Amino acid sequence: MATIQRDKLNRLYSHLAPGTPLTSEDLAALGISADLAVHYVRAGWLERLARGVYCRPNDPPALQPSLVLLQRSFEGLHVGGKSALDWHGIRHYVAQRPTIHLYGWKAGRLPGWFTDRFPAEYHRKRLFIERPDALLHVRPFENRDGAPLVSAPERALLEVLSEVGVRQSLQEARELVESSYSLRANVFGELLKGCTSVKTVRLCLQLGRELAQPWVSKLDPSQLPRGSDRPWVSRSADGLLVLKP
Repeated sequence: MATIQRDKLNRLYSHLAPGTPLTSEDLAALGISADLAVHYVRAGWLERLARGVYCRPNDPPALQPSLVLLQRSFEGLHVGGKSALDWHGIRHYVAQRPTIHLYGWKAGRLPGWFTDRFPAEYHRKRLFIERPDALLHVRPFENRDGAPLVSAPERALLEVLSEVGVRQSLQEARELVESSYSLRANVFGELLKGCTSVKTVRLCLQLGRELAQPWVSKLDPSQLPRGSDRPWVSRSADGLLVLKP
């Protein structure tokens, strides 16, 4: 019996990449029952992070494997907004310990074992006409197998703009648009055509024009959902925001 238990433990350790958390379901797939998992925890061979979540001792969860695990329980979860821009190298300042901005399809709350290690915010947002299992321009980071999902920089910028007047300052959004010189007009066009937020479409076009970004001149506004002929007006901490059609 002890030999079988050691074999299972060795198989677990050889299967698990460093910094990778795993669930009770993962353990079960390796032949490790709930009772055996409890034994491993008591013996110090596994560390329990939360109910049904474990890691190897002296091997704390790393960010990217932890995000991959969360994607299994949060529909449409991906790194987006300012965090995705930062991952793609588009930023106007470097925070010492930046907040990770995560977006998902449904309301939810990030687990404590994750937020205790990684400062993060979760936003339920349906900004585009899409399916949660086929998000527009969301791919594994750097197209690596097993990497967490992350917005393309064009989508990430639109996610930032959608938050202006709510939890995102206009000035910071403007500075990020200013850094968007190399972004792709065709990707912007596809995303904007499927965008459900008139404010986001208008703000993208307005800031792109004000900052003379090359991608904005390649967009056809007549093909984009800009709403009615009336200005879009909102008052926030930044003052009055008026977006014309």
